[in-house]
Amino acid sequence: MRLAKRIESLPPYLFASLDRKVAEARSRGVDVISFGIGDPDRPTPAHIVEAAQKALADPSTHRYPSYYGMDEFREAIAAYYKRRFGVDLDPKTEILPLIGSKEGIAHLATAFVDPGDSVLCSDPGYPVYETSAILAGGKVIPVPLDAENQFLPRLENIDPKDAQNSKILWLNYPSNPTAAVCDAQLFADAATFCEKHDLLLAHDAAYAEITYDGYVAPSAVQADKNATIEFGSLSKTYNMTGWRVGWAAGSAMAIEALGRVKTNIDSGIFNALQQAGIAALEGPDDELKETISIYQKRRDSVVDALNSAGLMFDRPKGAIYVWSPVPEGETSAGFCEFLLETAGVVVAPGSGYGANGEGYVRFSLTIDDERLEEGMTRVVRALKER
Repeated sequence: MRLAKRIESLPPYLFASLDRKVAEARSRGVDVISFGIGDPDRPTPAHIVEAAQKALADPSTHRYPSYYGMDEFREAIAAYYKRRFGVDLDPKTEILPLIGSKEGIAHLATAFVDPGDSVLCSDPGYPVYETSAILAGGKVIPVPLDAENQFLPRLENIDPKDAQNSKILWLNYPSNPTAAVCDAQLFADAATFCEKHDLLLAHDAAYAEITYDGYVAPSAVQADKNATIEFGSLSKTYNMTGWRVGWAAGSAMAIEALGRVKTNIDSGIFNALQQAGIAALEGPDDELKETISIYQKRRDSVVDALNSAGLMFDRPKGAIYVWSPVPEGETSAGFCEFLLETAGVVVAPGSGYGANGEGYVRFSLTIDDERLEEGMTRVVRALKER
């Protein structure tokens, strides 16, 4: 049995590795508190569940769904973009519902990248940007992000030859893993950069609605919808990670190309879930506001605890993570091992998100308040007693 050569250069998926470490520790009797994976602990809002239940009882939803999504769902996404960002999108040609945004993110390179082409990937960044390029036979060009520049890309530092040989530039704000945010000017600059080098601007907007301290996230589609594809998701916004409902929006050319890949390798979203998606986008946002308030309090608890232990950094204004520096002289992996062994706490190593993530770890805010407080008490104690 011989594996494909592309698999040889594919790293193990970070969160699968974290799952194994948690299981191993628990098998030894450790009371593990995991800040590892960003999976919301709060339930999906009731009105969304009720819409799904009603649709599930309708036998017409039990048949194959359209590859391109229900007209009503595409229209609801378009209405969201108009209401939220002031952008007009054609529901038929500029929106594509997805089985979770990860599906589209992972398949975009298949539509655009030939063997030998390059992809410009934020580093640190969501690992799928890189692995999807590798699976398509492409090369990855890291775009370094660092604290000195608020974890924003320095587009002017990208080698013009690298840009010219690339097909896609990946951005993600609010960011996973850094929780950094950006203003609309970054997207305008990125759109200009991509036009100059004939690139597709790809933006992962999974956390666009989870922001704090008065910050409101812009959309990359606002800068240039004809040269941009943006991936949205209901997973984090409405606590629907298991539902797998997302979309791509923007360039009609990119949407058509991604749709061609999608129709050849999978199917559409279960229609009952699309009805739930409509309810999410068109329904009240009271529970979203409450969820954001809860995350903000958790963010403050984590940051205050880490600052009290000497790991000084500012509160992030977006996403559901805290991106913390490790103690001086430590590595990301070494600090993770230290916290697991001495405190029974799991965090994600920054190095798992790219070489420029070394020196950091990511805390997820998606655990209930009591366990979060207990976990941070253990972390602070371990740091002060070492």
